Amino acid sequence: MKPADFRNPEAGKAIRTKTGYWAFIPAPLPPAIAWTDMLVSALSEAERDLSKLTTLAGNFPFPKLLTQPFVRREAVLSSRIEGTRTSLADLYNYESAQLSFLEQDDDVREVHNYVLALDYGLERLETLPVSLRLIREIHAKLMEGVRGGHLTPGQFRRSQNWIGPAGSTIETATYVPPPVDEMRDALQGMEKFIHREVDIPALARAGLIHYQFEAIHPFLDGNGRIGRLLIMLLFHEWQILSQPLLNLSAYFERHRQEYYDHLLAVSQRGQWEAWLRFFLRGVSLQAQDSVFRMTRLEGIRSSYETLVQADRNPVRLAAVIDYLFSRPILTIRQLEAALDMPYMAAKRYVDKLVNANILQEKTGYARNRVFLANEIFQALEHPEER
Repeated sequence: MKPADFRNPEAGKAIRTKTGYWAFIPAPLPPAIAWTDMLVSALSEAERDLSKLTTLAGNFPFPKLLTQPFVRREAVLSSRIEGTRTSLADLYNYESAQLSFLEQDDDVREVHNYVLALDYGLERLETLPVSLRLIREIHAKLMEGVRGGHLTPGQFRRSQNWIGPAGSTIETATYVPPPVDEMRDALQGMEKFIHREVDIPALARAGLIHYQFEAIHPFLDGNGRIGRLLIMLLFHEWQILSQPLLNLSAYFERHRQEYYDHLLAVSQRGQWEAWLRFFLRGVSLQAQDSVFRMTRLEGIRSSYETLVQADRNPVRLAAVIDYLFSRPILTIRQLEAALDMPYMAAKRYVDKLVNANILQEKTGYARNRVFLANEIFQALEHPEER
């Protein structure tokens, strides 16, 4: 790490450690933010677009079911930033226990762990606020049984790490986060800031905290994914967005190098405004994208209503169809368990939806068949159209 690159004392300081390498210690939050017209405009647009999403989610006929595919999409995209190759279809197939469809690697398990970690974190918020303890707990869930699982999951690091191109050393790394003692102090300061009453809009606070977590880099592995999970947990705790319907990682993945560059520019040059404008622009665009997808899904659900009303048991068929929106790739056994119905009843409903061309069987097998609700899946998986 080149100490001369880190030249803004208000952002933090580069220190030479006892063993001779250089590391960066970010300054405590909050920084002095210059609320320029462009930054205020970015904040206003993000708040407006997020408000539209919140309103739509509140009026959606089955919002809790709908969160499941958005959580899975976030898991796929956040993990893709770190180099995994898993698709949303791979994840659903894995959860259907169709492991033979997949390459024998850890990618899909890592993505599945992300889902488990986010679900766990959201549930845990009922009894524990966002805190260092919660961060350690979700890290343990994220890293359980996958690559990096030997690197003290659920524990903050007790040795130095660094960030740089493949093959870089601590001397040639682009960025070296705080040594262990300074890391502990910085984490304590970040936790205090999370719970402190400050006159900073909540969306901007979330952007500040995400940067601070990544600058501290407190784990030996999984820092990027945990940092993005942290945004979702803060949005939930602060009641910015009650359901995790914002795929912010789609924006970060689409602008991956810019994302990294902005974070580094804060450490090196104190460019807080540029980072916050980038972050808020992502919130705005992804809120628009979620509204677009949810509106499209609502239209698809309306188009199935004629079939529902013509059924002998329209209430039960409606529940079956609504379940497809949470799990557009599924097995009969999954439907049986989810709706607590006999296997043969679940099979009859699946057969009915196959005949209506809502479901398609994808394996060609006589047993352990997997069905795809393609129209629903494409509305979730298709790349952003803006």
